Amino acid sequence: MDIKVTKLDGTAAGEISLSDEIFGLEPRGDILHRMVRWQLAKRQAGTHKSKGRSEVSGTTKKMYKQKGTGGARHGAKTAPQFRGGGKAFGPVVRSHAHDLTKKFRQLALKHALSAKARGDNLVIVSDIAIDGPKTKAVRENLAKLGWANALIIDGATVNENFGLATRNVPHIDVLPVQGINVYDILRREKLVLTKAAVEALQERFK
Repeated sequence: MDIKVTKLDGTAAGEISLSDEIFGLEPRGDILHRMVRWQLAKRQAGTHKSKGRSEVSGTTKKMYKQKGTGGARHGAKTAPQFRGGGKAFGPVVRSHAHDLTKKFRQLALKHALSAKARGDNLVIVSDIAIDGPKTKAVRENLAKLGWANALIIDGATVNENFGLATRNVPHIDVLPVQGINVYDILRREKLVLTKAAVEALQERFK
């Protein structure tokens, strides 16, 4: 498939051919859903923790005699049913990550790219090089282009001036091509790729 290439000032800069195996698939929601769940689960800290009855500090002396009180039999104040006692079946430190094969992760990225292309939310720019890190000028330029909510992917390294200029612009994310991922693609309305990013992606999936 062929798509037009523009410059940051909105002028045309020719066309580029995109691989149908990467940008022309029929997007599947179940694949994208599984991938997003995998990413969000993997980044969870998992540091939540509560103390069990063996970990709380408390006396081990029997509260009252075993028989004759008419009440239930108890042996320790650290039992979960008492105030200050341990938590029954409470959360423990653990990893929330689960396995997802490399081949499946690559497929999910292709489906995310194809979803943006199919929804006319994929934009290709020649480059994102600018003269200086001027946030006001870049924000006005992005508004003219209609990029109010966008993920911008550059080549191996992000242009330093553009990265600094957009760092404080809300709803605009800028990443090198190595950092492209399904979650960030789907959470932004527009996906903007430089020619260098397209070439790197097509080489990666060759």
